[in-house]
Amino acid sequence: MAAEKKKIIKKKVYTINKICRFCYDNRHKINYKDIKTLQNMVTERGKIIPRRISGNCASHQREVVTAIKRARNVAFLPYTVGR
Repeated sequence: MAAEKKKIIKKKVYTINKICRFCYDNRHKINYKDIKTLQNMVTERGKIIPRRISGNCASHQREVVTAIKRARNVAFLPYTVGR
């Protein structure tokens, strides 16, 4: 047998279930005026953190994105970070 079969070992990947903070605690409301909450959803460079990283559910992530865009339009949040 010239070609031997190699045994492939697959590693199990363990993921932590992220819970949407807005679904978990109903006291948090998504508002474009709440800058402290929105700053947690934006990187240092001004990019919006995606849903798979932030752990938000789809409906709340859409609300967060629209709130961030409104806050940027009213100049509560910057579009980008100046050098």
